[in-house]
Amino acid sequence: MNSFPNVRLRRLRQNEKIRGLIRETHLRVDQLIYPLFVAEGLSEPHEIVSMPGIMQWPLDQIGAEVQRVAQLGIPAVLLFGIPNQKDEVGSQAYAEHGVIQEAIRRIKQASPETLIVTDVCLCEYTSHGHCGVIHNGTVQNDESLQLLAQMALSHVQAGADIVAPSDMMDGRVGALRRVLDEHGFNQTPIMAYSIKYASGFYGPFRDAAGSTPQFGDRRAYQMDPANVREALRELEQDILEGADMVMVKPALSYLDVIRQVRDHCDLPLVAYNVSGEYSMVKAAAQQGWIDEQRVVLEILTGIRRAGADMIITYFAPDVARWLQS
Repeated sequence: MNSFPNVRLRRLRQNEKIRGLIRETHLRVDQLIYPLFVAEGLSEPHEIVSMPGIMQWPLDQIGAEVQRVAQLGIPAVLLFGIPNQKDEVGSQAYAEHGVIQEAIRRIKQASPETLIVTDVCLCEYTSHGHCGVIHNGTVQNDESLQLLAQMALSHVQAGADIVAPSDMMDGRVGALRRVLDEHGFNQTPIMAYSIKYASGFYGPFRDAAGSTPQFGDRRAYQMDPANVREALRELEQDILEGADMVMVKPALSYLDVIRQVRDHCDLPLVAYNVSGEYSMVKAAAQQGWIDEQRVVLEILTGIRRAGADMIITYFAPDVARWLQS
């Protein structure tokens, strides 16, 4: 049945005030988490060539940078560390005075109200670049769990508010939960990278974090991009093991997965707008092919519309300024 001309959908699109009143999905600064790279041995910030505007920060400047981020209204940062020394078992990942442990202490002094989320994975700290212990050319799942739990504990002891295991070892959420609880940190939330695909969109991040595998790739533990039913199994396992928040990574090519996760569970859902997604937009904007602000806000709104409660994004400071202008 033809409802026109009685029904005219354009009536509710005719100006910004009306459009604002009926807007279904809202993007806010307090939904954003900003990733930061902290590197030992730097005296000045070092720009990452493949990620324009994103820096590796020296330890003595990370506090001031987080203060700047907090002044924009961004509530949380996600920390990644680049150590001076790497070895087969990633020992600097769980060292008491490792780069992230020291960064946490400095941030807490400079900006105590900022939530600190720490990435829990060995890849930035191992000489081979894989996310766990290697024997006979293979990542050893259960042996790696012990080191990942030790890493998370060292972060929390230094003052981290939330730990985020991204390694994709089976059983890592449960291992972290047990060790944190045993040491009196039963109130520390775990933000699980529950659904992390073996994606080509991570390339610029590996430049930033120095975490490219020295042999092979990570498809034996990160998920096949073709699978979504398997993603729901990963989700269920992390929930059973005690995850407080769950994540889908990457975001832009996996909006259908975000939607399915949202329909499947009620836990807070995080989406990671990853480095390759950032760099593609930046490159196109630098060529004048797209309106960067409009495209970024459209992408992040789409991620929210798919069902994400929070978004980890390198665009966070820009978005904060745009939303407040």
